[in-house]
Amino acid sequence: MILSVLAVLVGLSVLVWSADRFVDGAVGVAKFCGVSTLMIGMVVVGFGTSAPEMVVSAISAIQDNPELALGNAYGSNIANIALILGFTAVVSPVAVKRISVFRDLPILMVVTAFAIFQIFDLSVSRLNGILLLAVFAVAMTINVVSEKRMHSMAEAAKEEEKPLSLGKAIFWLLLGLLLLVASSRLLVWGAVNIAQALGVSDLLIGLTIVAVGTSLPELASSIAAARRGETDLAFGNIVGSNLFNTLLVVGIAAVIKPMESVSSAILVRDIPVMAALTLLLFIFGLPFRKNKQGRAGRINRFEGLFFVIVYVGYLTYLVLEATGKV
Repeated sequence: MILSVLAVLVGLSVLVWSADRFVDGAVGVAKFCGVSTLMIGMVVVGFGTSAPEMVVSAISAIQDNPELALGNAYGSNIANIALILGFTAVVSPVAVKRISVFRDLPILMVVTAFAIFQIFDLSVSRLNGILLLAVFAVAMTINVVSEKRMHSMAEAAKEEEKPLSLGKAIFWLLLGLLLLVASSRLLVWGAVNIAQALGVSDLLIGLTIVAVGTSLPELASSIAAARRGETDLAFGNIVGSNLFNTLLVVGIAAVIKPMESVSSAILVRDIPVMAALTLLLFIFGLPFRKNKQGRAGRINRFEGLFFVIVYVGYLTYLVLEATGKV
C-alpha cells in the first residue's frame, strides 16, 4: 500500500512538471514549422496524449477483452470533453477558432457517427478496424492539407519570435511526452492497487480509474496550455485525441483482435453520451461571440462547469450501475 501511495504522489508530480515541458516543446515546434498551435495540438499532442489509450486498448484486444478496449477509447472521449475540456475552461475560458467549428468539429461528428454505424451490430470486425484506420488517414490528410494552405512559413514568422530553438523544442516535446505517458501509467498503477486493496471491483476500476487515468496526459497538457494562454493547443488536443481514440485506438485493437461480442451497454449508454457531448461542443463553439482575433466562439467557465457536472453525473451512474443500485 505504501508503495502504491508513493507511486500516485510521484506520478502526479512528474505528470504536472512534464506537461509544462511538453507544451513548451509543442508550441516551439509549431512556430518553427509555421503551423498553428491548433494543428500541433491535434496531431502531435493529440497523438502523444492518446498513447496510453492505444497501449491499454491493444493489450485488452490481445487478451480478448473487447469491452475494456472499447470502453477505454469511448470512455476517454467522454472524459476528454466533459472532464478535461470542462475543467480546463473553468480554470481559463477556452477560445475556439472559426476553423475549428467549421472544419475540425464537423469531422469529429462524422467520425462519431461512423463509430456508431460500425458497432451497430455489437461487433467490430478486422475489416471495420481497417476502415477506421483508413478514415483516420483521410481525416488527418484533410487537416494537414487545409492547414498548409492557411499558414505559410512567412506568415508564421511574423507572428512572434520563437522562444526556443528547434533542437530544444523537439527535446522538450519528446521528453515531456515520454514522461507524460510514463507518469500517467505509474499513477494509474498505484491507484488501481489502492482500489483493489480497499476491495473495489475490477469492473468499477475499469470504468473509473482506467478511463480517467489514461486521459491524465490530456488533462495535464490542456491545463498547462490554458495557463500559458495557448487555448488553441488545449482545444486541438481534445479534438485530436478524440479522433485518435475513435479511429486509431479502436482500429488498431480491432485489427489485432476482432471484437465479435460487444455489450449493448456501449451502444445504448456510452456512445450516445459521447455523441451528445460532441454535438454540445460544436454548439458552444458557434460564432455567437466575435472579436478582433476572429474567434468563432468560446467555452466559458459556465459551460465548462456544465461539462464537469455532466461528467460527474455520468460517472455516478456508472458507479451505481456497477454496484447494482440502478
